[in-house]
Amino acid sequence: MADYIKGLFGGSTPSPTPASEDSDFADFAKAATSSLASFVGAETPLFANPSSALGSTVAYTKWYKVWERASPSDFIQEAFIIPILTIMVAIHFWGRRVNKRKARNWAAAHAPLLQKEFAHVGFGGYRSPSMEEVESEGAAKATSSEALTLPDEVIKEKSAQEFLSYASGRQNVAFLDVRLELLKRYNPIMLFMEWALSSLFESFTPPSERMHAIAYTFDGKEKDIIPVRTEQAQAELEARVKGIQSSYDGYVWAIVHKDSMRRLRDERYDISLTFTKDNPKLPAWATVMSESAEITDFMLTDELAKAVKETGEETFENIIITDQPIDKPAKLDETIPRKRLTLTLKIPSSSSQSAYSASNHLFTYFLRLPDVLASSAHFRPEVLRRIKATRDEEIRKLKRQEDDEKAEERKLEADRKKKTERDAKLKGLSAEEQRKYLEKEKGKEQRKQQKRMTKKG
Repeated sequence: MADYIKGLFGGSTPSPTPASEDSDFADFAKAATSSLASFVGAETPLFANPSSALGSTVAYTKWYKVWERASPSDFIQEAFIIPILTIMVAIHFWGRRVNKRKARNWAAAHAPLLQKEFAHVGFGGYRSPSMEEVESEGAAKATSSEALTLPDEVIKEKSAQEFLSYASGRQNVAFLDVRLELLKRYNPIMLFMEWALSSLFESFTPPSERMHAIAYTFDGKEKDIIPVRTEQAQAELEARVKGIQSSYDGYVWAIVHKDSMRRLRDERYDISLTFTKDNPKLPAWATVMSESAEITDFMLTDELAKAVKETGEETFENIIITDQPIDKPAKLDETIPRKRLTLTLKIPSSSSQSAYSASNHLFTYFLRLPDVLASSAHFRPEVLRRIKATRDEEIRKLKRQEDDEKAEERKLEADRKKKTERDAKLKGLSAEEQRKYLEKEKGKEQRKQQKRMTKKG
């Protein structure tokens, strides 16, 4: 009882006798204590002597000596991949550089000819003044500064194998577009595939380098095409073009290389309107495609025939005067005549400027041809009547097609409206009335089918 009371008031009690330790756990505790002591007591170079860890006494293994744990056989894939990538990159830059050099040589050979015929050649123009220039010089002076004029580039790179040129500012010609198509030298795999496909299938044309020049004529629409900013400029333009006659009769006429004659007839709608006839003025490898023999007599001059001969079989492809679209019209709006002249020449394999001397005569004749058309391309009504008959027939086909499409749309709209009224009427009927209505509708349909069968019989 005394011991119990002492426990309640904080009296001390004798500590219990510790239990005997299990032999297995005792061994484990001793082993852990001894291993910890050996770890702390061991003088490692890293913890016991830090200065030696930074010195040169560290023993390097094969993990640090790459030349001992690796061999050339471990880099067999890299030995193949790296040279191939290097060659591909080198070919890419070489191909782009060669194409740029050919384009620059073409521009150097033809820029003097273009500058003689056009007031503006290349992609120059004016840039907008910056805010600093406007604030420092004023709006009026900044917008009229000569520093805003951008230098002209005769040729501009659109892609690695396509280059463009432009010219404007000439009587009878609104503007001239030139496109150079070069080989994909920067991608030999693609170039080889094009060669392979062209040799296996006739529908694929073999890759070659071409120059496409398209001259868009004014055709009496100077006031609609030339941009003006003020009413005074508009009045000056109207006075200037009042006595100019730039319009001419529309037709399709061409001189083509016989190797590309079939392809042009299949690919171009305007060429499909013509008939083919050889002419003694032209060499054996060229022929005329025209809508009228009278037009051929007017167009095929001795100078043009001589220029085609000088250009040569290896360079000349076609020269086309047309007012019809390249693709077959699908709508009436596409039948509106758009007069233009096209010249296509192959680019010589040589990249020197002298390689273009043979085709310069034809190129110059092409640039001046709109003047000949504006002054003399006006034919007898009988000739134009036959030409117009072909175009009117195509217009009638398109009108019939449009009328059929509109009639089909009206029929669908009427059927849709009739079905809506029928559904609304059925909703307002009872089940029995709906059954009678459907039976009556079915009877009408059967009678209609019987009448159709009777008429067919």
